[in-house]
Amino acid sequence: MAMRGDVAAPAVALPTDTGPEMGAAASRLDPARARVRKLPEPKPLTQHGPARIIAMCNQKGGVGKTTSTINLGAALVEYGRRVLLIDLDPQGALSVGLGVPAQAMDRTIYNALMERQTTLADVRVPTDIPGLDLVPSNIDLSAAEVQLVSEVAREQTLLRVIADVRDEYDYILIDCQPSLGLLTVNALTAAQGVVIPLECEFFSLRGVALLVDTIEKVKERLNPDLEISGILATMYDSRTVHCREVFSRVVEAFGDTVFQTVIHRTVRFPETTVAGQPITTWAPTSSGASAYRDLAKEVLAL
Repeated sequence: MAMRGDVAAPAVALPTDTGPEMGAAASRLDPARARVRKLPEPKPLTQHGPARIIAMCNQKGGVGKTTSTINLGAALVEYGRRVLLIDLDPQGALSVGLGVPAQAMDRTIYNALMERQTTLADVRVPTDIPGLDLVPSNIDLSAAEVQLVSEVAREQTLLRVIADVRDEYDYILIDCQPSLGLLTVNALTAAQGVVIPLECEFFSLRGVALLVDTIEKVKERLNPDLEISGILATMYDSRTVHCREVFSRVVEAFGDTVFQTVIHRTVRFPETTVAGQPITTWAPTSSGASAYRDLAKEVLAL
């Protein structure tokens, strides 16, 4: 499995114990702070496209996929990149998080996937942030997983519809649903990289091996260019021993594939969902906004 930092695949065979010996050193200091290095400033672009496609993926829900998709996209725009966000979750959380009333829309990503005459350009909508566009989703998308089963080359459907707009953007970020079903496989088949948001909690850690196994299968059978761009630690709280231990174990298993940027717990993120804005515009001077700008720097440096 290709990973940033050339981490060997056997490293993902995670131990299942939670004893006190797990990350003992981590209980004495903040392992995330110890990894902080100065990040290079992104270089300005002279032209846009073709886009690098990144799937934000984790089969466990509630780990910060949607929040990270919105705020990473907004941070990339601040560095002069044109970004398209694709909501590939029937719950439509990405659309809600950007203040787009997708439930009332007649055309969404579902139509682009299932109707030959409908393109991605037909269903995308601008957001309040110039340079950041959205392909919305709603509950209609839940039918696509069943309907795609009978389609020829069903795993390449999303890749086909993205081709029409890829040259207009620098990054396309796909917010996947919390499952490893056909829609997620479509996202992995279309993507060049995968960012895995990982809550710093032990049960989240246990599920990573299953996700990496799925990514390896997609790489072997459908998309040889796929690699893990990075693992993003979310909901990090350096005050708890458990958080520090889990983060240390993730770094031990994946090495430099783990982004040095960590996303700390903060009340600002629920506020941004209600406001329908990224944290970079809702609370631009907050620690959360700063963290996603650092993540954007790391993604641009890949």
